[in-house]
Order: sequence, then structure tokens, then C-alpha cells
Amino acid sequence: MSKSVTPYQNQQATKKEQVADMFNNISKTYDFLNHFMSLGIDIIWRKKAINELKKDQPKLILDVATGTGDFAFEALKMLKPEKIIGVDISQGMLDIAKQKIAKRGLGSKFEVKVGDSEKLPFEAEVFDAVTVAYGVRNFEDLQKGLTDIQRVLKPGGKAVVLEFSKPKAFPVKQLYNFYFNYITPFIGKLFSKDARAYSYLPESVAAFPDGPNFTAIMQKAGFKHTKSRPLAFGICSIYTGIK
Repeated sequence: MSKSVTPYQNQQATKKEQVADMFNNISKTYDFLNHFMSLGIDIIWRKKAINELKKDQPKLILDVATGTGDFAFEALKMLKPEKIIGVDISQGMLDIAKQKIAKRGLGSKFEVKVGDSEKLPFEAEVFDAVTVAYGVRNFEDLQKGLTDIQRVLKPGGKAVVLEFSKPKAFPVKQLYNFYFNYITPFIGKLFSKDARAYSYLPESVAAFPDGPNFTAIMQKAGFKHTKSRPLAFGICSIYTGIK
């Protein structure tokens, strides 16, 4: 298991409390910085992850760590499910998501609520699919979070996880490390009132057990037919597993 990296290292609060505070702090600039720093490529990666559910045609989807809802909005467009429920530990991020839902008139299709990934506020075997985009590395207890995701899935349901990973090939690895460790914190400092959030990003990615290490944790949580699919030379990966 990876070492636990927290947003604010000198605080006594738990990782999940610190993550909630961090996202509350950056919620107003999050969408802009996300697209700006990834040069918009994050939108393409989201679409690739959602495509993993195309043939499954899930009717009810849970989006864990939904944030401001971008992944869920794209899933609604591409998959046409009956409903998506998004959960997040940051009220600040959910407030932005609610504004977007109201603006787009999607209240009947997409609802959001505060929820902890390790104690999801749902009965067992409810959802056809569960998605997590760029959220699992923020889980305080990765094993516990994945086990609870598996619990709320219907038998045969699919989990799709999109997360940053660590490229290994030269020169992508070197360019990626430079961008993540120097450029990202610098841009974050310029535009966000919480510069530490953008230093935490590369630290959390570096500590995250990606690739086969992550699929092994998924298997331990009860998932079968787990797969890992690297994107963009391994900058990002899509993980899937079936209950």
C-alpha cells in the first residue's frame, strides 16, 4: 500500500477532512484550472473512460468524487442513463455542480449529495455502474473505498476509474515530472487561493499505486476481470472491474 500523502502536512485533521477543505478552497477556480493545465486533454480522457460503459448501457450510475460534475455531465450526454447520482466530500464543489445542473435543467437526471467514498450512503447492489474520475488517489483508505464501491454495485455491474498514473518511457516521464512538479504548482499559485493544493497533486500521484498495483487492490475488493488501460504514454489510466 502507498504512503498516505495529505494536502496540508502540518495539520492534525484526517486526510479526508483535509481533502474536503482543499476542494472547498479551490472550488471556484477548479474547472478553469483543470482544463487550462491539461490543455483540454482531460475532456478526451473522460470520453474514453465513459466509452468503457457504452455496451453496458447502465440505467443508474453513481459518480464518486463527482466534484463539479463534469464527468457526470459527459456521461449523461454519451450514455443516456435514466439517472446519475454524484457524491463528494466537498460541499464547495457540489455547490458549483448544483449551479450547473440548474443552468442546464438536468435536475431530474443528475442529483448530487455529500458522501464519503468509504461509507457510501446507499444500500447494497443498487447501481448498474460506478465511476470515479481523478478521485481515488484522494481516498483516505483506498481498499475500503473500493470495497464500498463494489458493495453498492449490482452483480455484474461495472466500475470505471480514471486516474493519473506515472509514465515510464523517456522523454515523456521527464517532461511529465517537470510539468507536474514545477509548472502545475506555479500556475496553481497564480490562479488559486490555495497554492498547496497544486503541490499536493504531484505528490498524491507519485504516491498512488498505479497500473497492476491498483488492479490488485480492486481484485482484493472483490472485483473480477480487472483491466488497466494506459492513456497518453501512461500519463493517465483507465481501470475497469466487474462485480
